[in-house]
Amino acid sequence: MNNPLIKVAAISLLATMLGACTSSNVPNQHQASASALRSTGDMGVIIERATGQVQVVNHTNKNVLAEIDGLGDLSHASIVYSRDQRYAYVFGRDGGLTKIDILKDKIDKRVIQSGNSIGGAISQDGKLVAVSNYTPGGVKVFDSETLELVANIEATVVPSKGKTKDGQAYRSKVVGLVDAPGNKFVFSLFDSHETWVADFSSGKAEITKFKDIGLFPYDALISPDGRYYIAGLFGEDGMALLDLWHLDKGVKRILGDYGKGDKKLPVYKMPHLEGWAMAGDYAFMPAVGQHKVLVVNTKTWQQVTEIEAHSQPIFVMAQPDNRQIWVNFAYPDNNTIQVFNSETFELVNTLTPGPAVLHMEFTPRGEHVWMSVRDSNEIQVYDTQTQALLKTIPSKSPSGIFFTNRAHHIGL
Repeated sequence: MNNPLIKVAAISLLATMLGACTSSNVPNQHQASASALRSTGDMGVIIERATGQVQVVNHTNKNVLAEIDGLGDLSHASIVYSRDQRYAYVFGRDGGLTKIDILKDKIDKRVIQSGNSIGGAISQDGKLVAVSNYTPGGVKVFDSETLELVANIEATVVPSKGKTKDGQAYRSKVVGLVDAPGNKFVFSLFDSHETWVADFSSGKAEITKFKDIGLFPYDALISPDGRYYIAGLFGEDGMALLDLWHLDKGVKRILGDYGKGDKKLPVYKMPHLEGWAMAGDYAFMPAVGQHKVLVVNTKTWQQVTEIEAHSQPIFVMAQPDNRQIWVNFAYPDNNTIQVFNSETFELVNTLTPGPAVLHMEFTPRGEHVWMSVRDSNEIQVYDTQTQALLKTIPSKSPSGIFFTNRAHHIGL
């Protein structure tokens, strides 16, 4: 083996044999691990409300990865995500707070924190999860890692309501809970007509209370930049706006004609304010009890026009590029979706996916929209440019659809 050419050939042959052995005969540990890995960026969770289950999905491949059960009453459930998108926190109507590991397809932790809850939020730093409660009224805040209780914010006592079944003082129901910049949570109190800001930036709750904001706030939203908190009012027309940059200015009343009006039109379902579409300088809002979408200038908070719609809107949602607005409707016309141009306000298309279209969710860059069609027990996926149906996915009584990109947006 003194000939250098023979040495090179022998070494080359040995390397080839070792490579073949590694790739075909002996499993490569790193390759095996890589094949088992799952990225979270194009995943999501779908609520199956009738069965107490959720589906874990991949929106690139449009398929179901897993189904997880044991989540209790999901009749009005919502979800937020951890900063790393690995964990989904599910807020159940029965007071259950469930932390799901969407990489391992199982429940990581679960606590029953109240008798009746209505949603939640996760803090800006991802360390705190807050839950708004009906029974008993108030907000409970948990460590996002352990689900240990960090703070119990008791709502205002409402003497006129008497006492609860267990003899305790009745406290106001809490609605419209959102996260805000600066590790804050903002929420409204239905029975006592208030909005509170809970600031956790110092490590413990510092509460700022705004009273007499309007009668019976029923839901709220926060603008995408985290500046404006807006509560809808069930007991009177108008809305209540709080500028979180200038808390000293207090709550301002806007849109005095927004509501049921003097005619007291029949309202089959109050609109979801978190389903507002904000595109450019406009907010597109579902009118209460009317077959209209209202267009509001977000610089002046004055209505500029209205769009005639198929029926009473529930969710009015904008594609991520803000080019089109998608609207679903209340019962009995909840089999229909309408798509409008956000610039001209013209109708682009009317779709009829099927009975009880409850929720829509856009993929992060907006090429597709997923819709839950509850009474057909399916999810439908559409191309947003052509409005063509791309795929139908079986799902048991689906409602909310939540993709993991929500982890990086305020108020979602």
